[in-house]
Amino acid sequence: MSNAVSIGNKRVESIDVLRGLVMVIMAIDHIRDNFHITANLDDPLNLETTSPALFLTRWITHLCAPVFVFLSGTSIYLQSLRKSKNELSLFLLKRGLWLIIAEVLIVSVGITFLPWNLLILQVIWAIGISMVFMAALIRMPFKILLAVGLVIALGHNALDYFEQQEGFEAGVLWEFLHHGHFKYYPLDSSHGILIVYPFLPWLGLMILGYCLGAVYRPEFGETNRNKFLLYTGGGLILLFVILRFINIYGDPYPWVPQENGLHSFFSFIKVHKYPPSLQYSAIFIGIALILLALLENVKNAFTSVMRIFGRTAFFYYIIHWYLVHGLAAIYYFARGGTMDEAIESAKTLPFLFIKSGEGLSLPWVYLIWILVVAGLYPLCKWYDGYKSAHREQWWLSYL
Repeated sequence: MSNAVSIGNKRVESIDVLRGLVMVIMAIDHIRDNFHITANLDDPLNLETTSPALFLTRWITHLCAPVFVFLSGTSIYLQSLRKSKNELSLFLLKRGLWLIIAEVLIVSVGITFLPWNLLILQVIWAIGISMVFMAALIRMPFKILLAVGLVIALGHNALDYFEQQEGFEAGVLWEFLHHGHFKYYPLDSSHGILIVYPFLPWLGLMILGYCLGAVYRPEFGETNRNKFLLYTGGGLILLFVILRFINIYGDPYPWVPQENGLHSFFSFIKVHKYPPSLQYSAIFIGIALILLALLENVKNAFTSVMRIFGRTAFFYYIIHWYLVHGLAAIYYFARGGTMDEAIESAKTLPFLFIKSGEGLSLPWVYLIWILVVAGLYPLCKWYDGYKSAHREQWWLSYL
């Protein structure tokens, strides 16, 4: 996650605020994964078994990953205004490789509490590998790069037709590129890689986020920028609605009318994240652009808190996994679990101290979420202050 979002000496606070907001929303889903009683038994978007509250709890967190990736691209563009191509390319290459390493060596451990048994390639991996590609792509002319991003974002769902053919089998390179679907590849008898985020569609989003950065150039003007963000955001949501009604292209799973209006609406907005479909990207990036416009000049206590989380996004991301899973471990032992049972359970569900069918109701998940976010705020505020006071420390630009 790239956090350098300033033009000259002026920081673009709306980007920090939006990034912080989605960091906070993201934590709801990860706490649900660790604490909710049905988290490891059923899909919260399963229309046959879910409740409206559970469905919407999962659905709203779909906003998070595309905003992470998209705004990382925007931050890269803003860095390009004060760095040479060579400097920025080298930085992106090093930071991208570091994020990939951090995903498999640090984040995966926080998620599983099983040191390197399961290497999970999620959003940090997607950002990292996309940055590696961006190290070369930023040398392309702007219009050509924009065209590449549009082709990927608009066209990658054409690959769904090949993947849905009877007998199709994706090899490992194809899984990394587009297919994904939580594909597990064993490395040996007790270690493996889980591909959650195939990178091609995410790279397309990062490229488009980079191109959006042009509206933050001083000469573009605030009024023009807000109009562009509102109109483009609204246009993307309209594109989602049109494609969803047509029900032919843009998502591998068409919506189906249900037994009642509410479930039909849920089916309509249930779009595919792994990998992110065109319809998924359109609705959530559309929402994000509108929020960027609305947040531009808002300054109050809420945005001040979100700004801190946004300025310390990667630090927050790593710490929150260990905190949430640590609390889950405390809860596991408090209800009578033993270490031997945890080890045995982890043979089928590779997350230590989490057992299928055991957990809390959704209101408790929200209470824990509030407590976790409140507990993380002073840590993030301290770290933001430390970064601001030690700008000469080169390694801070990687956190």
